[in-house]
Amino acid sequence: MEFKRYMHVERFGNDEVQGIELGGCYVFSKIDGTNGSVWFDNGLQAGSRKRQLSIEEDNAGFYDWVKNGRHNLREFFIHTNDELRLFGEWLIPHSLRTYREDAWRKFYVFDVWDELKEKYVPYDEYKILLDDFGIDYIPPLCVMNNATYENLLVEIDNNKFLIQEGAGCGEGIVIKNYDYQNKFGQTIWAKIITNVFKEKHANEMGHTVKNMKQMTEQEICDDYVGKHLVDKVYAKIVNEMEGWNSKYIPRLLSTVFYDLVNEEIWNIVKKMKNPTINFKTLNTLAILKIKEIKPELF
Repeated sequence: MEFKRYMHVERFGNDEVQGIELGGCYVFSKIDGTNGSVWFDNGLQAGSRKRQLSIEEDNAGFYDWVKNGRHNLREFFIHTNDELRLFGEWLIPHSLRTYREDAWRKFYVFDVWDELKEKYVPYDEYKILLDDFGIDYIPPLCVMNNATYENLLVEIDNNKFLIQEGAGCGEGIVIKNYDYQNKFGQTIWAKIITNVFKEKHANEMGHTVKNMKQMTEQEICDDYVGKHLVDKVYAKIVNEMEGWNSKYIPRLLSTVFYDLVNEEIWNIVKKMKNPTINFKTLNTLAILKIKEIKPELF
């Protein structure tokens, strides 16, 4: 495997990550070190954010640690999958100096890339693999469904990962939605950075699943985008096209949404008593519901 550069994480609210908060979101602490990657190709290989590392061109000692440090990275790749690539943060003093003394000069995995599937491995899957080999990683602060900007801001204050007791909060948070692709067909994560660190008591209870108040658009999808509607549209396409092809997916998505709005909007207005509806959000959530109903098509 050749060197692969890690994605540019976009600021929350940018066009590149519009709608990432809709559906299931994992919220992670953002730590302030230097980006690193590790993969296996005739032995352990290491990279920085922009280049492959070597003895002659190290990055703050990360290459030397990968090659000679005390860890189980080699065993991880040999016994799990040498087509995986680990992305993480090599924690060395940078802008933020309030990390615990025992946290420095360690590698904390924040993403795992599957070279064969060409996609990021969800946290709940790679956590099990990393735990088996005692490899450090950044755990999520929480999991949210249909988050809002205000919900996410609360988690900035909860970012105490590796921070000294009483030394405030970390750099910010990263929002990941493993089912998300932006309007350009890309998988990209979002971030919210804070420059203000408030001192609060750290919660060491681990990440929790937060049940947010259900959105109007989500309630509509739950009530009206069901298996019957999706199967009906799917069967109609298969019948007209004499079979199924993945190139018909856009037609399936747009037709289900059309039928939802065209056939049910008056019922929705009566039932929900003239609700305010964001149709862009409704379309995004309808697509998620269709994928949930017929995952074999995607």
